[in-house]
Amino acid sequence: MALKESLDKFKKQQEMCQTTLSSIKANSKPIPRVTPYNPANAKSAAPAVKFSSDTERLTHINSIRKAPVGAQIKRVINLLLETRQAFTAEQINEACYVDVKSNKAVFDSLSNNLKVYYDGRRFSYKSKHDLKDKSQLLKLIRKFPEGIAVIDLKDAYPSVMDDLQALKAAGEIWLLSNFDSQEDIAYPNDPRVPIKVDDDLKQLFRGIELPRDMIDIEKDLQKNGMKPATNTAKRRAQAQVHGISNKPKQKKKKHEISKRTKLTNSHLPELFKNLS
Repeated sequence: MALKESLDKFKKQQEMCQTTLSSIKANSKPIPRVTPYNPANAKSAAPAVKFSSDTERLTHINSIRKAPVGAQIKRVINLLLETRQAFTAEQINEACYVDVKSNKAVFDSLSNNLKVYYDGRRFSYKSKHDLKDKSQLLKLIRKFPEGIAVIDLKDAYPSVMDDLQALKAAGEIWLLSNFDSQEDIAYPNDPRVPIKVDDDLKQLFRGIELPRDMIDIEKDLQKNGMKPATNTAKRRAQAQVHGISNKPKQKKKKHEISKRTKLTNSHLPELFKNLS
């Protein structure tokens, strides 16, 4: 009996130990597996450094904002000229990266620029003449019978140069070059004021005999308060210094066909009717 009691007691102890082990296993966290350190894999295991894909754009913006004030103003004016729209300081910054709001020198220069209109909030391009279309352009030119410089019109609106050529082709205006400034001048050709020239005046104009020497022509122009487009005296002096002759080159004498000339086009007898 004593042996049986001992065995039963041992079984109960075994069952209690098994229950305790099961409880411990259920409540315990798994132990992570430690990988042995390998120096060869240290470089590949390190996380790769990723640079911003926007680095190039940020560098470009930084170079613009560090540029001289004049360069930044030119950039903004080009934006206003090309778009012909009004921009706030924030919109200018987004469009061409010029920080007008934070840079006082740029803000003051831009708001006081003759080519820029600032209403207290927005910036826009300001041309010398406020024109919108071809009819307004023609109306303006007719106000200047002495002529108006094309350079003062070319920034009025984007298609103004095309409209000038169209008005010229239609005979509404004249586009002539100024010898002093080498710039085109637009003159009105108003059909409401037709000019009729008498035949006597035409004959008088055509009957005026001009001097044969260009120097004399230039002197007459200067006497009448006009500036000649040429300077013949200076040109001739330079030609003498460089040993260039002013005499006109003699034309080579054209050889006439005679009976002694060797004929190669005998099949065209009409070419040799006037043989000497």
